[in-house]
Amino acid sequence: MNARLLPYVLIAPVTAFLCVFFLYPFFLVAQQAFTTGNGFTMDNFREVVGYWKFPISMRNTFLLALAVVPIQLALSLLMATMVNKMKRGRDLVLYVWTIPLGISDLAAGIIWLAIFEQSGFLNSMLHGLGVVDQPTSFLSYQNLTVVFIAIMLAEIWRATAIMLVIIVAGIGLIPKEYYEAAEVFGASPWKRFVKVTLPLLRPSLQTALILRVVLAFEVFAVVAALGGSTFPVLMEQIYENQFLLQNSGTAAALALIVLAISIFFTLIILRALRVPKGATI
Repeated sequence: MNARLLPYVLIAPVTAFLCVFFLYPFFLVAQQAFTTGNGFTMDNFREVVGYWKFPISMRNTFLLALAVVPIQLALSLLMATMVNKMKRGRDLVLYVWTIPLGISDLAAGIIWLAIFEQSGFLNSMLHGLGVVDQPTSFLSYQNLTVVFIAIMLAEIWRATAIMLVIIVAGIGLIPKEYYEAAEVFGASPWKRFVKVTLPLLRPSLQTALILRVVLAFEVFAVVAALGGSTFPVLMEQIYENQFLLQNSGTAAALALIVLAISIFFTLIILRALRVPKGATI
């Protein structure tokens, strides 16, 4: 086989997979979003944006992403640094920290529901300590702040490991000689982290942040378990339009809006954490 053709032959199966399972479904979704029985139209987008729940769902989704992702980034960097410095038990600690990765979104939401619900662990503990006389309904419409905090904690617990695994792998690729040289020149641990770890970790941070931000805008099951209809998000609106209202056109329009938001923030992350050409570890 011609050596020039070999790379194209190797990527052909992946290309075919993407065309069948990504490009073709994307084309169908775009067709549903921009067409009706009368041909091309923007009516689906107008209907979606004009719906009273849309700005609330948009605000809740953005607030949740803004609250969760920075905390997860800080936690994953701290945890990855700790794991990297451990001499013994490193694999065991990393395994324990990544256990939430094996739990589905809905199961994670139900676990935290068992903590915050009226007959849950938190109420039992507060009642046992004498803080409350009777169980409190934390996850109600009157306590939207508590609902938000519960969803935020569940998401941090469930999805921090996604970033942790990527960052641990990235730190493992940084040559030890760089740290040794910095230490020789008197750099403190914080200086070594800022001047050595973070700059050389940019490719891993790019991947981790893009993946986590995209997933943050697609949050649904955890919110459904803990907040239900009291805390609407964009993905919940897609579900409602597709399955409850049986309106595939507006559901497709919402899906494209979520995709556009994800692409926008992906480009921002790529720009902010761009790796200089020719830079290597």
